[in-house]
Amino acid sequence: MKTFIKFCLVILLLTSCNSAQSVVDTSQEAEIPEDDIVRIANDKIEYEIIIIEPGFNSWLNSTARPEGYYSQSYMETRNRIYVQEWNNRVMQVNRFDSGLYEFQIDYNPNIDYGYDVNYKLYNYFIYFQLKHNQKLGPIQPRI
Repeated sequence: MKTFIKFCLVILLLTSCNSAQSVVDTSQEAEIPEDDIVRIANDKIEYEIIIIEPGFNSWLNSTARPEGYYSQSYMETRNRIYVQEWNNRVMQVNRFDSGLYEFQIDYNPNIDYGYDVNYKLYNYFIYFQLKHNQKLGPIQPRI
């Protein structure tokens, strides 16, 4: 099963390639400058993250801590917290902006997504919280 994690503007989406229904219009990707698209993959477990948000790639390269700064287990722990809160907000459309929280994330803590996937996902959550003045859990987002 191959899975894609998509971040479209402020939309986070995990869809399955085996799904019969397409949720994201990929023609929108063609209109976005290549500098605003971050792609990473873990071929071993067939996962790919595509982050499409203006400014994220630049922020990742200039502001985020470099790869290797955090351990994979540290980022996995934080990603679990962030994903759980994100998914809670997706379900509470009356309390949270549905433009920010449109789709649930299927992040399974029993799967080893690898360092690169966790690094980009963790940093997207930090970027998202700082950019949109959100707090996805008890931990203050910081760089």
